[in-house]
Amino acid sequence: MPEANKPQLAEQISKRSGSLLAASTVLAVAALLAGCASTNGATAQSQNLMSTKQAGATDTQTPWPASDWWKAWGDPQLNDVIDKALVNQPSLQIVQTRVVQAQAAADAAGAARAPQVSGSLDMTAQRFSKNGMVPPPLAGSVKWNNSAQIGATWELDLFGRQRAGIASAIGQLRAAQAEAQAARVLLAGNVTSTYVNLARLVDARKVMQQALNQRDQTVRLVRQRIDAGLDTNIELSQSEGLIAQTMVELEAIDEAIARTRHALAELTGQNPNALDWLTPQLATVKATPLPKGLPVDLIGRRADLVAQRWRVEAASKDVDVARAQFYPNVNLMAFAGLSSIGLDTFLKSGSGTYGAGPAVRLPIFEGGRLRANLSARNAELDAAINGYNATLLRALREVADEVSTLKSLERQQRSQDDALKSAETAFDLALQRYHKGLGNFLIVLTAENNVLVQRRASSELKARHLSAESALARALGGGYQEDAATTIGAAVTRR
Repeated sequence: MPEANKPQLAEQISKRSGSLLAASTVLAVAALLAGCASTNGATAQSQNLMSTKQAGATDTQTPWPASDWWKAWGDPQLNDVIDKALVNQPSLQIVQTRVVQAQAAADAAGAARAPQVSGSLDMTAQRFSKNGMVPPPLAGSVKWNNSAQIGATWELDLFGRQRAGIASAIGQLRAAQAEAQAARVLLAGNVTSTYVNLARLVDARKVMQQALNQRDQTVRLVRQRIDAGLDTNIELSQSEGLIAQTMVELEAIDEAIARTRHALAELTGQNPNALDWLTPQLATVKATPLPKGLPVDLIGRRADLVAQRWRVEAASKDVDVARAQFYPNVNLMAFAGLSSIGLDTFLKSGSGTYGAGPAVRLPIFEGGRLRANLSARNAELDAAINGYNATLLRALREVADEVSTLKSLERQQRSQDDALKSAETAFDLALQRYHKGLGNFLIVLTAENNVLVQRRASSELKARHLSAESALARALGGGYQEDAATTIGAAVTRR
C-alpha cells in the first residue's frame, strides 16, 4: 500500500471504531439505567387456571355430540330450519366481523416487528429573514427549500415487548374465532329449543282438538238422554260450557303458536310470517341415548371455554408488554436523500445527505404511570383467570344438570305412560256406564278431564326431554372441537 494512503486508512478505521464504540456505549448505558423504573407492587393476585379434575370431571372421553347433533332426531324440517339460521342470522355475521377485526389487529402487531421504511418530499417557496440566522445572499430572498428523503427504522425487540404484543393479538384472534363457534352452537341450541316448544304447542293443540271433538259427542249424548227423560238441562249446560272453555284454550294455544313461529323466523333471519306453514310433530322426533359421565375433555370441546382460555393467554401477554415498557426502547435508524436551497442544485451530487445510528428511549421518572399500567394489566389477567374458572364450573354444572334432568324425565315418562293408559281406560268405562244409564254425568266429566290432563302431561314430558337433550348437546360443546394446532396450555406461568 502506498505510504500516502496509510494515514487516510487509519483515519477511516478510527472513525468506524469510534462509531461502534459510541453505539456500544449507548446500549450499555441503557442497560444500566433500565432499573430506574421499578415494577415493585404491581403483581397479579389470582390463582392458576382450574383443571377439569379439580372441578369434578371424570376421565371420560365423550364422543357425543357430533357437530350436527340435531340430525340424529331424524326431522328434516328441523335440519332445514337450523341450516337457514346458520346462514342468515345477522348475529353470526356480527361475530364474524369481530374475527376480522382481531385478524387485522394481529397483522398490525406482526408488522411492527419488521423494519419500517418511509419516504418524504418537501418543496417550499420560502422567504428567508434578513435578521435571522441565514446569512446573505439568502437573507431577504425567496428561494425554494427542497428536501427528499428515504428513512428506515427497526426496533430491536431486546426485552420482548413486540413478541408479547404479537402473542396477545394472536390470543385475542383465537378467542374471537372460538367465540364465533360458540355463537353458532348457541344459535343452533336456541333454534332447537324454540322448534321443540313449537312442536309442544302444536301437540297441545291436537290434544285440545281431540277434547273438543270428544265433548261434541258428549253434548249429543246428553241431548239424547234428555229426550229420553234420563237427564236434565243442567247436564246439557255443563257439557256446552266445556265446549266454550275448550274454544278459549284453543285460541290461547293458537296465539302462542303464532308468536313462537315469529320467534323461530327471527332466529332463522326471515320475516315474521315466513314459517306460518311449519307444524312440527313431537311424535316424529327420536330421542338419543345419554353419554356416560362428565367428560374431562370438556376443556377443548366447549368453544366458550376455549375462548376464555385464549383471553387468559392474551391477558398474560399484555402483562409482559406492560412490564417490557419499563426497559429501554432501542431503534436502529438510517436515512438518505437530497436537500438544497434552490431548484437548480436540488438534483446535484453535492445535495446528498445520509445518516445512520441507534436511538434509545427509556423511562427514568414517569410519576408511577408505568407501574399503574402494569397493575391494570395484572388486574385484567386476574379477571380473565377468574372468568375462565367460573366458566368451567358453570359448564360442568350445566352438563350435570342436564344429565340428571334426562334421567329423571325418562323415569317420569315411563310412569306417565301408565297413568295415561289408566285414565283412558277409566274414561271409556265411565262413558259406557253413562250411556247405559248406570253412571252420572259428573263421573264422565271427571274422567274426561283426567284424560286431557294426562295427555298434555305426556306431551310436556316429551318436549322437556327433547329440550334437555338439546341443552345437554350445547353443554357438551355442540360438537365443537378445538383445532390441535391452536391449542394452548391449560396453565399460565405467573410472574
